[in-house]
Amino acid sequence: MTVFGRERRLFSRPVELGTGVVSFQSFTPIVLAVGAAAAVLAFIALEWLSFIHEYKGIPSTPWNPGLGVAFAFIMIAGWIGVLALFAGVVIAEIFVLHTQLEWPIIVAIGAIVSLSYGFVAWIGRRNLQLDVALIHLNDVLVLLATGLAGAAIVTVLLTAVLVATGPLGLRDVPYASIPLLVGDIIGIAVMTPLVLRIVRSPWRFAPSRLAARAIESAIFVGIIVGGLWAIIGSGSIDSFKFFYVFFVPVVTAALRHGLDGACLSLALTQFGMVAVLHLYEYDTRTFTEFQIIMFVLTATGLIVGVVVSERRNANRLVREAGERLKALEAEAAQAARFSLVSGMASALAHEINQPMTAARALARSAQHLVQMPNPDLTRASDNLAGMVAQIDHASGVVRRMREFLRRGHPHMSTIDVRDMIDEALTLAHTEASARHTRLTLDVADDVPNIHGDRIQLQQVVLNLVRNAIEAVAETSRPDATVGVAAQLSEAPRAVVISVSDNGPGIEEAFADRLFAPLTTTKRGGLGLGLAISASIVEAHGGRIWLHERRPGATEFRFSLPLDEARPV
Repeated sequence: MTVFGRERRLFSRPVELGTGVVSFQSFTPIVLAVGAAAAVLAFIALEWLSFIHEYKGIPSTPWNPGLGVAFAFIMIAGWIGVLALFAGVVIAEIFVLHTQLEWPIIVAIGAIVSLSYGFVAWIGRRNLQLDVALIHLNDVLVLLATGLAGAAIVTVLLTAVLVATGPLGLRDVPYASIPLLVGDIIGIAVMTPLVLRIVRSPWRFAPSRLAARAIESAIFVGIIVGGLWAIIGSGSIDSFKFFYVFFVPVVTAALRHGLDGACLSLALTQFGMVAVLHLYEYDTRTFTEFQIIMFVLTATGLIVGVVVSERRNANRLVREAGERLKALEAEAAQAARFSLVSGMASALAHEINQPMTAARALARSAQHLVQMPNPDLTRASDNLAGMVAQIDHASGVVRRMREFLRRGHPHMSTIDVRDMIDEALTLAHTEASARHTRLTLDVADDVPNIHGDRIQLQQVVLNLVRNAIEAVAETSRPDATVGVAAQLSEAPRAVVISVSDNGPGIEEAFADRLFAPLTTTKRGGLGLGLAISASIVEAHGGRIWLHERRPGATEFRFSLPLDEARPV
């Protein structure tokens, strides 16, 4: 429990696994114990596969994949991973390497390796802000840097201990330390990103794409095998130059599948190269030379892969942000419609109450007529017809208001401009009458139909009209007038709708920022109406502007293009 507490304290940043963010504290002791046991077994098994021989206490290996797996587990599980690496090193020294070193030196080797990599992992996670999901280029660079630093620390400390205790002489240091350093670095560079990506998001290929991926993988494997044959089969001293053939499948996989493709292709290349070199019994020096070039390939593939993944993630985030913005704009537009109707509530109530009162009077009159000894059926029928007309009028007002307040996705359709404006003016008519304002409509005969969301465009018209009504009401002019007009513009081809009034005009201080959010000239106004109107018009591919701000001749205009249908 003490170790678990330390792990929680030192490695407390959340790790993104799969689709959610999981903190280290959420791992139960059982899960951590199972993971540690699996890490130990993986380390021992991979150590056995990659081990060649021991050189005076230091294992000679072309690469150290077990260390890469263990380092990934340290990144995920903190100091529990350090203990797992310590156990794996001690067990491997005894049962895999069959070392002749004494127990204190074996324990010291395990402590040096595990604590060194635990320390650099902690520095990377805590101080260098390494995200083990490897989403950004900085994360991959920090991972490679911490792995390189850990390998350098381990190499220096191990050689120092073995020199001090006697197994290793000063002349042996270059022969023993360089393969160890290169093997550890390449093991971390190849295996650690692969393990972290698998843990974060296991690859799941749709059945419909398995055939295509199998063919693509076969091509990659064929290129790798061909490159290995060119290197080994040539038997030339210049065979190193054929190594660059491996850049083709690695970079191609990175470009097509991002960091995941780079990690997988690098692992296949590394396993294939080590297997062939081991089969042909190349010596440790040759292994080391190839691994140095392999590190360059690994760094290149990882950088290309993470840049591609980062760009794809950025594009995905932009799309998601755009979708969220559209949703918020829709909610804001609906809230603005409610605000409009709220301000018109008394006028709309009167608009509905008037025909209902008239219908009630006509119904009572018809009832009285049919109850007379000599009923006047003709007059009663006329009263009933009038009652139906009044009810239809009230129903139409309610229907238009309900459609205006509807929520949901934009509904694109072909719109008759005159009908669209006329319905908006119907909603504003009662408020205009209450404020003694005359509404006029002038739609040119050549104005064609437009394509868009009828309710949203009505909201723009109604918002401009209502603002104009409120403006002219402040002047108490007997000739207060709000005019709405629509005409066709040819350059560019668009329908231009204007709303004008003979009110007090707009001050210059507000003219340049009328369409910015939270800008209002009305007492108690929210400053969202014109901003939302601007976003609606722009979503339809048009623009809105203040055409004239002079007193007695204020005019707003907005244009809707006719070139093609635009998504809203």
